Amino acid sequence: MTYSTDNKPQAVAHLYVHAMASKDVDTIMSVSSKHVVCTSPLGQITGQDKFRGFQEGFARMIVNLTVLAVYGDDKHAVVIYDVETHPVPHALVAEYLTVVDGKIAATDVIYDATPFATYAARVQPH
Repeated sequence: MTYSTDNKPQAVAHLYVHAMASKDVDTIMSVSSKHVVCTSPLGQITGQDKFRGFQEGFARMIVNLTVLAVYGDDKHAVVIYDVETHPVPHALVAEYLTVVDGKIAATDVIYDATPFATYAARVQPH
């Protein structure tokens, strides 16, 4: 999928969320800053290495991701998507992205973590 290369946050957000949908972690990393900060119900992580691990773990869980909306202004973007995962059949997710110099500097991931916690509590460690 091709988007404008003018580095506006909305274009970066489109590229990011469509890369998530296709499990393309390399593209996600290409639009993420070196010191990206990701805050989610799991906690906060900083830096590309940890963010890559977060995205790789999410990619392994995805069965289907449908982009519902992408909005943006000159500094921020919001992506909203519905995701079907192996542990949870339906999760509605919103991410609030801060984009600096064409790269995602921060993302706040918002979703109901309860179904994931319920699943994790049922799974026996190997």
